[in-house]
Amino acid sequence: MPLADPPTATDDGATPVAALVGGRWVRWRPALPVALRERQFRLYFVGQTGSVLGDSMVPVALSFAVLDRFHTASALGTVLAAETAPLALTLLVGGVIADRVSRRWLLLSMDVVRAVVMAIAAGLLFVGGWQLWQLSVLFAVQGAASGLASPALVGLVADTVEPPHRQQANSLRGLSSALGGVIGPALAGILAGFGSGGLALAVNGSSYVVSAGCMAAMAPIPAASEDSQTSYLSELRSGWREFRARTWVWVCVGQFSLFHLLVYAPVIVLGALISKTSLGGSTAWGTTLAAFGAGAVLGALVMLHYHPRRPLLVATASTIPFAAWALALGLIAPEWCQVVVAGASGMSVGVYGTLWDTALTTHVPADMLSRVSAYDSFGSWVLEPVGYALVGVFAGALGVRGTLYLAAISWAVLVVAVLCVPAVTGLRAVTPGAPTPPRRAGAGRDLSSSPRRTG
Repeated sequence: MPLADPPTATDDGATPVAALVGGRWVRWRPALPVALRERQFRLYFVGQTGSVLGDSMVPVALSFAVLDRFHTASALGTVLAAETAPLALTLLVGGVIADRVSRRWLLLSMDVVRAVVMAIAAGLLFVGGWQLWQLSVLFAVQGAASGLASPALVGLVADTVEPPHRQQANSLRGLSSALGGVIGPALAGILAGFGSGGLALAVNGSSYVVSAGCMAAMAPIPAASEDSQTSYLSELRSGWREFRARTWVWVCVGQFSLFHLLVYAPVIVLGALISKTSLGGSTAWGTTLAAFGAGAVLGALVMLHYHPRRPLLVATASTIPFAAWALALGLIAPEWCQVVVAGASGMSVGVYGTLWDTALTTHVPADMLSRVSAYDSFGSWVLEPVGYALVGVFAGALGVRGTLYLAAISWAVLVVAVLCVPAVTGLRAVTPGAPTPPRRAGAGRDLSSSPRRTG
């Protein structure tokens, strides 16, 4: 007797698993996350996963390309500052643009720009004989494009996922970032060990092509704001009012501004330097960053199922391992210890990133989200290029180990201080079915007469 055809994909996009039982097809569907059943979010997720994988290769490849050629922390800090300064400066403009035009279109355009930049940078590393200023200029363009695109990333989640499922969507975003953070650094460390930093940059450029293709395949998404006739300054002012009206937002942003200045920049620059001189070179640093990514995977997986009532209390407390990582680097602890503390720090990123993005997308009106996210990113990153530029100065004055001890102490103090702020620790999660902030009737206009929303 002929058998019936096996079952095909269902309307929600999930493909059943089928097996023959007694001559008949029996099917069941895997528990596909609800957010991924939406085609729009699936395309967004796939594109960003590819892009993150490529991006995660760059820190290792770039660090050792610069250190192998110039042998100083200051040279590496110069290139990293050249990328992050334009990134920070373009974030606010990107926030306004992302609320005025289609976020999908904006991300597609910036993916194309970054693909071209990475192709040129990879060519320079392949050919050899490149100068520091050439790489700095290219990464400045890369940073500017990333700054314009970044505010649209959080907003596009709100465009493609219903409010009850946004923590799940943000957990999946964190999971994809974390998986890229595991694979990318390890692969880049191996390639850098063979002198192939250019190949890592070429892979990154290809990942932007994949992301652009996914953005192009998405159905058109209208702009969040219905009024595009007002000035950029007016929209920046309205976004600033939304930002400063929420104590929990600006306190946490201030904390991470100091984090990037005092902790992240020293760990990234001096961590690569210590690995090169004392811990086994690019392979050791790539392994450490891969452990960081593995921890982020675990954190994101946990947040798929754990929904704390006070999300920012949990998020802030989870970040204390960064102090331990800086301390371990300062002590030049064995590589296994570096891997453990980097993994714990990565787990905090998976936890914090999910809870923070969910807090923004559920407590901030959708048509203001990209602008508030832009102020968030700008405030968080604005001091990072300063940190990169000064890390060589601090290392010269305090020593490499002294600079890392300062980073560890600073972060421990900042975490404790933020945990003493009631607006942060008392913020409540939005339960499924609860109302979320509506789109403002005056979106895009000067809202000085509107009642101020509080978090």
